[in-house]
Amino acid sequence: MTENLSNKTIVIVGAGPGFGRTLALQAAAQGATVVVAARTESRVVEIAEEVRAAGGSAIAAAVDATDPESVRALRETVEGHTDAVHGLVYSAFAVPSMKPLAQTDHEQISRGIDLSVLGALRTTQEFTALLEAGAAPATGTAAGSPAATGAAPATGTAAGSPAAADSATGAAPASASVVMMASAVIHHSRERYAGYKIAKTALVALGHSLATELGPRGIRVNTVAPGYIYGETLKAYFEHLATKYGGTVDDVYAHTAEKMDLRRLPTEREIVDPVLFLLSDAASAVTGQTLTVDCGEFHT
Repeated sequence: MTENLSNKTIVIVGAGPGFGRTLALQAAAQGATVVVAARTESRVVEIAEEVRAAGGSAIAAAVDATDPESVRALRETVEGHTDAVHGLVYSAFAVPSMKPLAQTDHEQISRGIDLSVLGALRTTQEFTALLEAGAAPATGTAAGSPAATGAAPATGTAAGSPAAADSATGAAPASASVVMMASAVIHHSRERYAGYKIAKTALVALGHSLATELGPRGIRVNTVAPGYIYGETLKAYFEHLATKYGGTVDDVYAHTAEKMDLRRLPTEREIVDPVLFLLSDAASAVTGQTLTVDCGEFHT
């Protein structure tokens, strides 16, 4: 596999057994050192061990994204291993209230916003200096040197500015990347998803604002909005529906996929690959965007 993330450190906050695990394995396979962090320490330790067993480099750390002190401790742990972070993926998730707003407790909505939106903000704020260091241009200087910690290059151009591009080769300026996981729920108003939509729509707005604020510092910020993700969690849910309403898992799948242009559901890998693209230098000019990955359920 091409090592598009070679020599980069990627922090994954909210690394679960599905998307997060797949992302960690694929990012490590592309040469990155991955930091897998989530509330359940045993889970991230298991993911990190799997990454190492496959020949990759991984660090495991517990974090509660709703607790500022816990997020700070995560940053300090990462600083103990590196002085620069090149990518941050925020995918912390909790099962939302599946009720109409008229029946949803305000506290449930507040918890969703705290985790999805404020958690993403806390984490990005805490890691901004490390991300800025990761966005410093590669000049062959040692990590921690002035050129590697955000000091202006010898030409006087700021890291990440248009003038910092290599005029001879057309190479893009160095940048770091933040990817926040939203949801295709932002594109519809089905009543049982209202509370979830409020949080994920706010997350997209946060991404837009952070892209504007952090862009001059060489940090790109984008969101990815997956639709259904066909992995073990969704398969278990389809089994539940098949038992409840009759039929088979294949029947439930086919009924759900009828709404997609491609008549199928994205796999975990098909959600991970666009995230890897946004983390890579191939997306060096992409910021402030929301990429919907749903096999064509919504046209945006």
